[in-house]
Amino acid sequence: MGQAIGAVLPLGVGVALSPLPIVAVVLMLGGTRGRSNGPAFLAGWLLGLAVVGTVVLLVAGALGPGDDGEPADWVSWVKLALGVLVLLLALRTWRTRPSDDGGLPGWMSALDSWTAGKAFGLGAALSAANPKNLMLTIAAAAAIAQTGASAGSQAVALAVFVVIGGLGPGLPVVIDLVMGARAARLLAQLKSWLARHNAAVLTVVLLVIGAKLIGDAVAGLSA
Repeated sequence: MGQAIGAVLPLGVGVALSPLPIVAVVLMLGGTRGRSNGPAFLAGWLLGLAVVGTVVLLVAGALGPGDDGEPADWVSWVKLALGVLVLLLALRTWRTRPSDDGGLPGWMSALDSWTAGKAFGLGAALSAANPKNLMLTIAAAAAIAQTGASAGSQAVALAVFVVIGGLGPGLPVVIDLVMGARAARLLAQLKSWLARHNAAVLTVVLLVIGAKLIGDAVAGLSA
């Protein structure tokens, strides 16, 4: 189980460091329905990661581990392909960054008036359908399945990945619940900083994760 958890830790951090979902949940928390929309968004986010991870675990687990319980070669090829795609996504993110200091999608302006149901759906969509998160979740689940760990250990490793991946949007929710009205200023500063540096933060995260996936793939294929 330790090997599986170790494999997913950096991937979970890569999912957690997603600027736009953090900004989205901060905007929701600042609305009149913040106390319901913020947790609803977080619940959707966690569910999206869990569903995608579980599906990939089931598919990858059916293919079986490699010799002596080591990851099969196809896992390394998947990591290599995903690593290249992540690096290309990093390049695209940087090249298409806004020329001003804002850089937030227009649809975010209405988030503070959304219902809890819409917030839940948005959280699930941003975690499960977002290309970056989808690739990282696939990589994490494939790595878990191919360690040869027991089903219970795989479930624990996936849970660790989901929890870590939820730290980004989860932190503002916790701050709001703990600090109440005092959290408004802190969350506003966080939103402003992420809005200005969204592209830079995301590009750095993608570069690091992409390089790691390629490195792991090369190491696995040369073993």
